[in-house]
Amino acid sequence: MSFDDLSLYKQLPIAWREALESRVEDTTWKGVEALLQDARAQGVCYPPQGLELAAFRSCVPSAVKVVILGQDPYHGLGQAHGLAFSVSQGVAWPPSLRNILKELADDVGSESLSLQALREEGVLEHLPRQGVLLLNDVLTVSEGLPGSHAHFGWQGVTGSVMEYLLDSDRPCVFILWGKLAREHSKRINHPRHLVLEAPHPSPLSAYRGFFGSKPFSKTNAWLEACDLEPIHW
Repeated sequence: MSFDDLSLYKQLPIAWREALESRVEDTTWKGVEALLQDARAQGVCYPPQGLELAAFRSCVPSAVKVVILGQDPYHGLGQAHGLAFSVSQGVAWPPSLRNILKELADDVGSESLSLQALREEGVLEHLPRQGVLLLNDVLTVSEGLPGSHAHFGWQGVTGSVMEYLLDSDRPCVFILWGKLAREHSKRINHPRHLVLEAPHPSPLSAYRGFFGSKPFSKTNAWLEACDLEPIHW
């Protein structure tokens, strides 16, 4: 397999290629690609082919001021579409998304933009347009098998994304949900960035500290303190 033939790498917009080219080894892309091809040959994987790197197409590197980092994509039919925690229009909301919306309503009010958008569209696509990168630690999963692609090497890509943003002079808020996502907090030790950690919003862990963590209002307070526009959640 030649590097030029890597369909995953070709999904990256030019700005992200330039941001990551010196940080992600060719062998990392090739390893992920090979394992993902094998997994797709054995069964259904999510998100659908061509949407694995959709998060990067929705938000250019220079615009990122918030990262919401989860663990891996939804593993049910029709749910994952490349933006962490989001679903496409008309798709029933998974429990994790419902819990996020509950916390959002409790934190910043029931008439937030996200709640309105979700009622009408069922997606979170208005957030990347404001500089919110909706990312997972691992970017693919096999149907019905959460964590099944954790060994594919995706962390070499997502970790490099984090390092790029950490090296930027632009203040950034990192919202880390779940054990795997929270591992990245070890990278973040500069005072110009804010780290907000909480358990994953899934029903199994949301009551262990996700509810009441108020990440949305804390994010906006930090952005405003840094003279940046707050997010219209």
